[in-house]
Parts: sequence; C-alpha cells; structure tokens
Amino acid sequence: MSVKHYENFPVASWLCPAALRPAVAALYWYARTADDLADEGRRSPAQRLSDLAAYRRDLAATVAGQPVSQRWPHIFIPLGQALARHRWPVHLLEDLLSAFEQDVVKHRYVDRQDLLDYCRRSANPIGRLMLHLLNIDDEVSLRQSDNICTALQLINFWQDLGEDAQRGRLYIPLEDCARHRVPPASLLARHETPGTQPLVRDMVEWARRLMDEGAPLAQRVRGRFGWELRLVIQGGLRILEKIHRLDYATLHCRPVLHRLDAPILLWRALRMPRLTAP
Repeated sequence: MSVKHYENFPVASWLCPAALRPAVAALYWYARTADDLADEGRRSPAQRLSDLAAYRRDLAATVAGQPVSQRWPHIFIPLGQALARHRWPVHLLEDLLSAFEQDVVKHRYVDRQDLLDYCRRSANPIGRLMLHLLNIDDEVSLRQSDNICTALQLINFWQDLGEDAQRGRLYIPLEDCARHRVPPASLLARHETPGTQPLVRDMVEWARRLMDEGAPLAQRVRGRFGWELRLVIQGGLRILEKIHRLDYATLHCRPVLHRLDAPILLWRALRMPRLTAP
C-alpha cells in the first residue's frame, strides 16, 4: 500500500472541526507511520515485520495505559489521548496494522474478494474511525463509508499501477487478469497487451461503482466534515476521469490532482445532493 493513499486524509485541515483535529492528526500519523514502516526505505521484509511487531506492542501498551517504547512516543502519546477521549474501537487500529503486515509479504491477489478483504483492513477502518468521532454508527452509513474507503484504495491501486509493478506488486486480481487474457508477468514488466486497456477499464468501473454506492453518505454527514467528504469523493472520481483520459495507460503514466483541479472539485462538491430539512 502506498503512502499516497493518505493524500485525501482530512488531517487538521481548515474543514476539520478544531475540537477533533488532535484526534484526526493522531490517527493520520499512526496510520502513516505504520505504512512507512511497511513500505519505505531499503529494509528487508524481516526487518519491516519486526518493526511492525514492535509498533503493535506499543499499540497494545497504549491501550492498556502502560509506557510505550522510546521509538514512537510522538505517535502513541497523542493516540492514547485520542483513545481515552473518543473511545475508538481498538480492533480497527489493529486491522490497519494487519494490512500493513500483509503488504510486506503478499503481492498478488487471487480474486476480488481476496483484494476486498485487504481493503477491509487497509482502508475501511479509517472511515469507520472518522464516523466514530461524529457519533455515526448506523449500518447504512458504515456500509457506505466502507464503499467510499474501498473505492479510494482501489483508485490508488489503478493510479499507481506502473509504480507498483516496478516494485513487484500487482493488485489487479489474478482472476480478472485471466478473464481478460492478460498475463500478470506482462503487467509486472509494464508491457501492454491487447487486453490491458479493457482490464484496467474494468478495474476503474469497479471502483466507480463502489464510490457511487458510498457517495450518499455525504448527504448525512453535516458541517465541515460533510464538505471534506464531498471533496474526497470528487477527488477520487476525478482521478478515475483522468485515468479514462489516459486511455487507461497507468502502466506508464500516473495521473495526479493539480491546483487547477480545485475549482472543478469544489463545483462538483457543491452540486452533490444534500439532505433537505425535515
């Protein structure tokens, strides 16, 4: 999983209510640091797993109210304060770590369900923890949050298809590769075949469907977080639009958002449906 997955995270932005900024920032740095341990630098897989195990021990100590190691006090002290104040479900924080640990050793996914299980732990906990701050816990909202977060994770994968291939990672499910007659080895070599464009288009449409299914959540999240969510949704959809304009050639080009995209995202966020007053 790339740290770029957290570019859309509403960390202490002006849209985040001031009372919640410490908790949002604590969650961001907790996830971002664990992601870096799993993904950055030149350490061996064994060293990465060892670091993540130490990180997990510090999480357990934080939850138990015990002293943490001297490696990450700047992460776990604020996280402990957020846990004490907001009573986050600890299993969601543990799920994030399990995904980072998996990312060290698993670089192929058999089918979509296999990949969705990874997204359930790598992405969905972020949305659920954010909703917990807003006291939103109904099943419809949680399911829509999961759809948005999974869609964002998938969008990140299709956006980073070429970069991940260079690192020996393939997130397109092998079952989909076989259905489109695209050898996984060709993707890893960044070599396009006749089926590559239809395959990536299929992946983009999958992510778009999930985002569309989750988008109604923005109608129920009020205030600044509601606007943050609208912009995050539109940002993800804008990346999909750019992938389409590239004719799905993300093996060779990574689409990104620029400042010139900001007015478009704002206009589209303004046009999203809103709840009417009762």
